[in-house]
Amino acid sequence: QVQLVESGGGLVQAGGSLRISCAASGGTFSSYVMGWFRQAPGKEREFVAAISRKGAYSSYGDSVKGRFTISRDNVKNTLYLQMNTLKPEDTAVYYCAARQGTNLSAASSEYTDWGQGTQLTVSS
Repeated sequence: QVQLVESGGGLVQAGGSLRISCAASGGTFSSYVMGWFRQAPGKEREFVAAISRKGAYSSYGDSVKGRFTISRDNVKNTLYLQMNTLKPEDTAVYYCAARQGTNLSAASSEYTDWGQGTQLTVSS
C-alpha cells in the first residue's frame, strides 16, 4: 500500500498552465503504475493519464491528449501532471492513483490506492 498526497491545484485563467504533483510514501513507488483521474461536480470520475513504472510509456484520455503531460520522478517518489492550454471544462478535483501490474489502465476500479484530491478551477 502507498499513501498519496496531491498538491498544486488552484485557480487558473483559460489558456493558462499549471503543474500538479502527487507525493508518494509508504511503498515502493517505482513498482506502481500511476494514474491521474478527475471528477467534476455531478459527473463520473474520468481518466486523465497513466504512466508506466519507469516512466517510459504513457496514455491519455481523449479530452486532454496533446495538452496534458504525465511524468514521474522515482527518486523523489513524485508524480506530476503538466496541464497546458487549460479550458473551463478542465475544472475538477484531480486525483492521483496507484496500481500494481503493468497495464496503463483507464479504469478507476483497477487502481487500489488514491490521494485525497486537489481542486483545479479554470475561469473563462
